[in-house]
Amino acid sequence: MKAVILTIGDEVLIGQVVNTNAAYLGKELFSIGIPAVKTVTLPDSEKEILKEFKTAYSNYDVIIVTGGLGPTHDDITKHCVAKFFKAKYVLDEKVLERVKKVFKRRNIPMPAVNIGQALVPDAGIALENKAGTAPGILIDKGGKVFCVMPGVPFEMKYISRTWLIPYLKKKYSKKLTRVIKQKTLHSIGIGESLLSVRIGDLGKIVRKGKGFEVKLAFLPSNYEVRLRITAMAGSIKTADDLIKKAVKKIISAAGGFIYSDNESSIEETVGRILKRRKLTISAAESCTGGLITSKLTDIPGSSDYVMDGIISYADSAKVRLLGVKSISIKKFGAVSRQVAEQMARGIRKRSKTDIGVSATGIAGPGGARKNKPVGLVWIGYSDKKITFAKDFIFTKDRLRNKDAMAKMALEVVRRRLLSINN
Repeated sequence: MKAVILTIGDEVLIGQVVNTNAAYLGKELFSIGIPAVKTVTLPDSEKEILKEFKTAYSNYDVIIVTGGLGPTHDDITKHCVAKFFKAKYVLDEKVLERVKKVFKRRNIPMPAVNIGQALVPDAGIALENKAGTAPGILIDKGGKVFCVMPGVPFEMKYISRTWLIPYLKKKYSKKLTRVIKQKTLHSIGIGESLLSVRIGDLGKIVRKGKGFEVKLAFLPSNYEVRLRITAMAGSIKTADDLIKKAVKKIISAAGGFIYSDNESSIEETVGRILKRRKLTISAAESCTGGLITSKLTDIPGSSDYVMDGIISYADSAKVRLLGVKSISIKKFGAVSRQVAEQMARGIRKRSKTDIGVSATGIAGPGGARKNKPVGLVWIGYSDKKITFAKDFIFTKDRLRNKDAMAKMALEVVRRRLLSINN
């Protein structure tokens, strides 16, 4: 069983819109054992669309198309579907009634052009779209499934979740004999090459055998690496056992660098620890410009543990708001261990929180000094027992640096709370 995903739209080809639909569908298809072996992006061109329809229908069991179902002149996907299957249009009264209700609810007159959204090729059936006005179209012919959905992501997800995936699971239940399970571990503060050396060859530990297999993929991002474990087996129990064995091996080898095994971000992970221990935190930020506090407060319920945040960008603000000593800035510079420690201690005492965290660095692209390159950051930590600071060097890209600096500040907090030293 194999699938292909076709995305239609000039806006995707020119980079105006990012193709998140293909990523979502690829993950959903993989989870039910019908992997997408190819994704294709097509222009709003009848010739190109029909050409790709022919190729896809000849080579794949499941063909999924997104985009081009709207009411405007450049939405030609449905026309191409009708032409490819030599189908006639029929008016679906249920779809028309739904479209009318949408406009009525919004108190907007319905343009005549929207009636066209209720016209469905008679080769297939309409898939109700409660998230929008354009229905999906499903054609089951010759043992193959051809499904067309709107390009608007939340509409596509609704139709996929409600209609397409359940339909595929039911139709191919006897053929889908292989169970595929995945789990992703999140690490921070270590590169993929070093992680690879630590973990070794997962295949030799969780061995490939008849009817089952385990794979490990390294997915690096900004100073983080996601470790995606994929287990393929003949039963859910076997797949789950393989995943557990792989997770145990990876955590044993990677140690404290793994901060999550449940898809949670570093800010979610830290927030969970703070909430569980009933601790409060405040942040003093220079180079990160409030991003540490922003990440922490992205999490629902963060008001239980986030008390305060100060952006002390100027040296004078560090002195005036946080009690940093002028002599320290003069002697060591604003980007230094001494200043980071004083910032962390200062915000903790000022805000009367259990923990104070700080960041002072050179985000770039300019501002480098002797022995202080672009990307250098000192992250300070302070609680009632200890105050310290650690330095890190990141890239020459300003926005990547700010993100990495903020995440590592949270990682410093996590490691301190969990007594992790490696």
